[in-house]
Amino acid sequence: MKSVVALGAGVVILAIAASSSVALQPTAASVVMSPASDFAAPTVPLARYRATLDAMRPHVGASARTLAPAVLNDVVKKTCAGCHSDQRKMGNFSLQSFDLATVGATSPIIAEKMIGKLRTGMMPPPGRPRPAGDTLDVLTETLERQMDAIAVRKPDVGRRSFQRLNRAEYERAVKDLLTVSVNAESWLPLDTKSANFDNIADVQIPSATVLEAYLDAANAVSRLAVGDAKANLSTTTFKVSRLANQNGHEGDTPIGTRGGGSATHYFPADGAYVFSVSLHSTPIGQLVGGNAPFDEKIEISVDGERVALLDIDRGMHESEPNGLDLKTVPITVKAGPRVVAAAYVRTFEGPVEDLMTPIGNSLPDTQIGIQDAITIQGHMKLFTVTGPFNPTGVSDTPSRRRVFSCRPLSAAEQRPCAERIVNRIGSQAYRRPLTVSDRKAIMSFYDEEAKSSGFESGVRGAVEAILASPYFVFRADEVALTAKPGSKVAVSSNDLASRLSFFLWGTLPDSTLTSVAQRGLLTDTTVLVAQTKRMLADPRADALSTRFAAQWLRLQDVEKVHPDPLLYPAFNLQLAQNMQKETELFVASLVRENRSLLDLYTADYTYVNEELARHYGMADVVGTNFRRVSYTDKNRVGILGHGSVLLLTSQGNRTSPVLRGKWVMEVLMGSPPPPPPPDVPDLEVTGASKEGRMLTTRERMEEHRANASCRSCHQFIDPIGLALDNFDVIGQWRIKENNMPLDTRGDYYDGTKITGPRELQQVLLKRPVPLVRTFVTNLMAYAVGRRVEYADGPAIRKIEASVKAKQYRIQDIVLAVVKSDAFRMRMVPVAQAALPASGASVGHSR
Repeated sequence: MKSVVALGAGVVILAIAASSSVALQPTAASVVMSPASDFAAPTVPLARYRATLDAMRPHVGASARTLAPAVLNDVVKKTCAGCHSDQRKMGNFSLQSFDLATVGATSPIIAEKMIGKLRTGMMPPPGRPRPAGDTLDVLTETLERQMDAIAVRKPDVGRRSFQRLNRAEYERAVKDLLTVSVNAESWLPLDTKSANFDNIADVQIPSATVLEAYLDAANAVSRLAVGDAKANLSTTTFKVSRLANQNGHEGDTPIGTRGGGSATHYFPADGAYVFSVSLHSTPIGQLVGGNAPFDEKIEISVDGERVALLDIDRGMHESEPNGLDLKTVPITVKAGPRVVAAAYVRTFEGPVEDLMTPIGNSLPDTQIGIQDAITIQGHMKLFTVTGPFNPTGVSDTPSRRRVFSCRPLSAAEQRPCAERIVNRIGSQAYRRPLTVSDRKAIMSFYDEEAKSSGFESGVRGAVEAILASPYFVFRADEVALTAKPGSKVAVSSNDLASRLSFFLWGTLPDSTLTSVAQRGLLTDTTVLVAQTKRMLADPRADALSTRFAAQWLRLQDVEKVHPDPLLYPAFNLQLAQNMQKETELFVASLVRENRSLLDLYTADYTYVNEELARHYGMADVVGTNFRRVSYTDKNRVGILGHGSVLLLTSQGNRTSPVLRGKWVMEVLMGSPPPPPPPDVPDLEVTGASKEGRMLTTRERMEEHRANASCRSCHQFIDPIGLALDNFDVIGQWRIKENNMPLDTRGDYYDGTKITGPRELQQVLLKRPVPLVRTFVTNLMAYAVGRRVEYADGPAIRKIEASVKAKQYRIQDIVLAVVKSDAFRMRMVPVAQAALPASGASVGHSR
């Protein structure tokens, strides 16, 4: 039979089959529209309509909220198609011909976009008619069920050609392989980001220039690892930022010094080295700090031991032959990694009482060095190491002990020993057992070098060949030749180990994981989960905070913002670095303790050292080490109170509610606003003053937002950003701007009144699903090394649903990603140009 309920212009047809098997169950809240909508009031009494539904419920499935497709189509056309029409195409798509029955198959990208916007509650936008009750929820759930059903019928776990070791991964892999700490930016080009991350395959296509860079790196790293008794003269320069505070003790510099800097430098051979420093000058060439009423000295140290003490002449000038450079005599240093440091000997303790306070004890402007009202000390600019002069050999080093696991006592033992070294290092570097042809190819480089220069040079040549091999530099999943193009196949145990290790640790698999993988056990879900839990408990899992979370939260942008030193004199480089470390330690604690992802927003604690605690106004925190501290400021909560986030979403001279609102929408909610129209002027064009007074950022925004084309997006962005506007550029709380009281009141797009961080946190947590799905989306992209596409939507929803009962604990989310088909399987390309088969010849010319 059919039961028809007329609702003005729309008709709901509830097709109730005689077998009582239909699952359509409209609820009263689902079909009654708000008075502002285009739908008329019901033509039947609501009580009678509810009674009809109650009578039907024994015949209808009670688990799913559903409405007839015709009703949902009508809702979309009346609610959404006005903006998303064939003519206007807001968001670059049209819903004018929307059909629920076919949208999943014909327009899956549009369907997933709709799900995302509906889940965040952003559509329809503020001021537009909205269906009453849970109609939009029913529409969302119906779309999700349709897309999930299609995924079951036509599974697609994504495609990825191969990944290339990026800078961070290369550094970690070389460290694990050879115990050599390197700075990959010395050779490798800047990593291109895609989908927020630097490990996404679609932007890692190699070029001749990139491949040459990896060959250069292989040559240099192999010489560092083995040592080079015939090393050529070279100079390594370490730069000291002008924004660095030069008054405090820095890093691994000796106690009793200030400023300067330290670094781990690899000395390639035993020999003599010259250390030099360059000092900052004023615009007229004088020494910065030359007007200080005392002489200063610079101490040069190696592994904490003083090797030279340089006197500074306060009258030195750039016009002199040596300029502002100071050099040591040649100093003998043994080969290997050494901590080198150059720092000023501390002359006095405590602040200087003067007419003006030095700006952050840094040097943002060298002009301040000649002001009589400021007592400022000297600032180091560069620190260089040059050598070796007259190399005498290579001493024992940690990397040589790692490489030379055997020592031949005769010429006959040399090649067998080299084969054992090659087999051990090569297997770890290639992340699989070496084949016969692998060993043959690598040993050919050993033979060539050993013939002309001896055993150690031969081993160095073999190590260089391993580091230059595509099996080390690239990560490509092996696919059986019999695999059907377009089919879904399981990733091999060895390849799965690499995926897991680079996901959780950002480096090579360890011996335990490798052993499990080589026995083919990692494809077993129980074993995979056990290994994942073991690796999450390892300190190397901090890569999920320093690599994944740092990129997801855009922490790299902290270094791009340089606050105006006259407006924010407390800012310096160390403060910015402390802010970034605070966020990384905070996220690491959430992972390590398996806390809820929602603690990212609600945590009442953070990690600070003395300088950052003083900046936040926290008491009783002393020293440079970070520790967990509860917030004392009720306004600072979770990630939204972190100085790193507040700094990276600011301009150098003012806060930016637009950047902060955009950051929340894009990074946390996964719903970025569209780019502004090309003809819209920047906010800076808006006058900074009016009627004789400086305008607040909010007042300038309101003038800017008077443009109708701006208002449609700013009604979403601005209330979010204004809720954080009490935090200034460097994350300190304020109640005034330009001597005017701050007005941070706003209406969240769902109508909720928000005035500060607490209200913003609460309104975000009203809809936890999009927050969790956004996190899962980013985590999956980082884990599998490819952009997340519309076809991944069902998998993301499945992961979110699976961890909901466990309060969205982060380790549970990680485990769900690892167990997903997207991580454990891959699609076979219809046509692929694979890397050479395992064991094919590898090589390079040098």
